[in-house]
Order: sequence, then structure tokens, then C-alpha cells
Amino acid sequence: MKIAAAESCTAGLFSSFLASVPGASEIMEYGFVVYSERAKIDVLGVPSEIIEENGVVSEKTAEFMADGAAKRAGADVSVGITGFAGPSSDAGYPVGRVCFGFYYNGKTEALTKEFGDIGRNAVREKAAIFAAEKILELFF
Repeated sequence: MKIAAAESCTAGLFSSFLASVPGASEIMEYGFVVYSERAKIDVLGVPSEIIEENGVVSEKTAEFMADGAAKRAGADVSVGITGFAGPSSDAGYPVGRVCFGFYYNGKTEALTKEFGDIGRNAVREKAAIFAAEKILELFF
């Protein structure tokens, strides 16, 4: 089984957590940090219309991120993580909102977690840990 990650607000933290486990190279080949809207579109193929219609922090965007990462990496499983970690809510999203897309068995599933205004790096860490736990739940 191969895992890929498409990370925005976590900026590679999920991939870093995976890489900290000895033998991670057996399952992980690709990790995409796609922080900007342009990167999501250019690197992962997220349609600009999806972002325009649903927002960059949305389940639809997270689904397309996961799907794009899986296809580009040839992965069996992937996660797309996009959210707003803060520090202020001027982006139009509540601080601490993170959307996740999970690709497996040729389909995607999405969900949103509200971690709250617990601090930028705490949101990033909780999001990366949640994604890892959800992948374990789905596949093991």
C-alpha cells in the first residue's frame, strides 16, 4: 500500500509525522505541500471552479486535493488537508476549521473538523494527527 498527502494548512506536518516512523519509505513516496490556491490548481489539478464555488477551505476542495495526490503519486490511499489555522478570522473562515479529503478504493470521502481558536500551530498539529488516526481507522 502506498500513501500520498496533499497538505495546505499543515504544510507538510502530516508527511513529517509519517516520515518519523522507521520504514516509512515502504508506504510513503509523495507528499505535496500546496499552500496557495494556485498550487492546488497547478500541482494537483483542483479545478479553479471548485475553489471559486466552494472556497479553498471546503470539503470539495479537500476531496479534489486527495484525488489529485493519489492520481499523481499512483497511491492507494491519500489525504487532502486544507484549513484555516489563524491567527485571525479575516479570511472568512472560522479559525481552526480544517477540511479533510480521504481517497481510497477509487473514491473520496470528506469531513470537516472544528478545532477552534487554539493557536495556529496547535491547529496544524491536531489536524495532522487527526488525519493519521483517520487513515488508520479506515485501513487497519
